[in-house]
Amino acid sequence: MIITTTITQVQAQLSLARKKNKTIGFVPTMGALHEGHLSLLRRAKKENKICVLSIFVNPTQFGPTEDFTKYPREKKNDVLLAKKENIDIIFYPSEKLMYPPGYLTTVEIKNLSDVLCGRFRPGHFTGVATVVAKLLNILRPDTMYLGQKDAQQCVILKRLVQDLNFATKVFLCPTIREPDGLAMSSRNKYLSIAERKEASVLYRSLCLARDEIQHGIRNATRIRYLIEQNIRTLSHGKIDYVASVDAENLMPLNEIKGNVLLMVAARWGQTRLIDNIRITLK
Repeated sequence: MIITTTITQVQAQLSLARKKNKTIGFVPTMGALHEGHLSLLRRAKKENKICVLSIFVNPTQFGPTEDFTKYPREKKNDVLLAKKENIDIIFYPSEKLMYPPGYLTTVEIKNLSDVLCGRFRPGHFTGVATVVAKLLNILRPDTMYLGQKDAQQCVILKRLVQDLNFATKVFLCPTIREPDGLAMSSRNKYLSIAERKEASVLYRSLCLARDEIQHGIRNATRIRYLIEQNIRTLSHGKIDYVASVDAENLMPLNEIKGNVLLMVAARWGQTRLIDNIRITLK
């Protein structure tokens, strides 16, 4: 396994791979790897000759009051996990490398970035889109693997690839969950014991709504109310939003039909968690 911190070295390694007609799979992360990340790496490794993992805690996607400084940085453990999964290359760029002095360019995905989580985290998705555009330009992978847990991010990055004509396919992998249903996240470790016990209410509430839809309920307002009430009744979580949206363009729905995302964001103390499930109705 090669660990590199320079663009020149990682591009040289990938150029050699391309000359040998080796396909390249890519998983972008901020590190603090958990089973959700590892599932993406395994899929990338299985489907490609070369698997590249990037680890970069991206400052431009954090707001001024968010957790950039305390976001978990676990390089030693991340490297051990990557080695165990036989990852070929870890790209570990510095902040100065990604955003050198005088850097002025950003990438904004209009309409998709200022709704849902974007309402509560202004500028977040511009930061995400910018850093991923840079990584795709540096690495030029055949396929990028993303986790469905970050549903809005997935929609935005698919649009990024399409609109800017990157020669990279985007593959979405299922959310990996703890035994009680809580979506795996690097931020889960911020939760107290009591908060961690309550947090699984997000997935349980989404599943309850899914069951109602499967029993014929199609009114989106009623479905959102059901999710909200379940969270408020069974936890101390503070809801940012509950939404039912079109899975392709994030437009809010009045009626549950087609490809639907049920989405929720809530906070326990300073810890903000998101979750979603996708439902397809013919």
